[in-house]
Amino acid sequence: MKNNEKKFYSGFVAVVGRPNVGKSTLINTLIGEKIAIMSDRPQTTRNKIMCILNMDNAQVMFLDTPGIHKPHHKLGEYMVKTAESALKEVDAILFVVDVNEKKGPGDEYVMNELRKTKTPVILVANKIDKLESKKRLFSIIESYTKLFDFAAVVPISALTDSDFKGLLKEIKERLPEGPKYFPEDMITDQPERIIAAEMVREKVLHSTRDEIPHSIAVEVEEMKERNDNMVFIRATIYVERESQKGIVIGAKGALLKQIGKEAREDLEGLLGNKVYLDLWVKVKKDWRNKDTFLKQFGYKE
Repeated sequence: MKNNEKKFYSGFVAVVGRPNVGKSTLINTLIGEKIAIMSDRPQTTRNKIMCILNMDNAQVMFLDTPGIHKPHHKLGEYMVKTAESALKEVDAILFVVDVNEKKGPGDEYVMNELRKTKTPVILVANKIDKLESKKRLFSIIESYTKLFDFAAVVPISALTDSDFKGLLKEIKERLPEGPKYFPEDMITDQPERIIAAEMVREKVLHSTRDEIPHSIAVEVEEMKERNDNMVFIRATIYVERESQKGIVIGAKGALLKQIGKEAREDLEGLLGNKVYLDLWVKVKKDWRNKDTFLKQFGYKE
């Protein structure tokens, strides 16, 4: 027993599922910090973001992936490719589903991708806090387990659970023995500039109309600490049409001001410093289908 207690386990876990099932909410709650941005809009997560969880004798690197979906433009193709590549480099996969919705074509599409890997898959039945009955929960879970041989099934509420003992136990059992890859105070592999850009984009997603969110990209062009310990951040919000620019700015700049206020508050919490956030809005027509812009915004290598 003493030898087992000294062992350390570490590994990588991909979090997959169709858009808007709570993947980013789950990861943020597990880590205890807001790293992955959240929105009720589909395709909110665009990049593979690694978040690091440290336990007593284990370190888990969660990969928050874009929702697997049928792409309609080059950005969508990049997102799906990113999600699918994550499945090939991990020790376990969390397949997150929303138990309040019937299994649909999107879920079956994801499961078809999961069948291509031999990595153990844990079915994470999310949003149980919104269910009216356990009977409904069992019915939804059964609809998935009939079609796929899951390594385990764990019902959760990413929004309201205070701990995830059952889920973490299942994850830990599938981690190989290994080293601590990252320092304990490190919670993500993403540069602060990328996290800052994502936080601004999240506020735009929350504040704008349905036709805007998918057309938004945010680039942090300058980020530096000033002599007064204030962090100066200059960021540009890119849209695809002039009409969208007007919507993001709002009447007399009111919406852009609100976006900046909310993003600044989140950034100050993350950075532990006062933040001066300078936001601009520019148009890049059809950027989601142009390789040069996708590369500029970090969506293409």
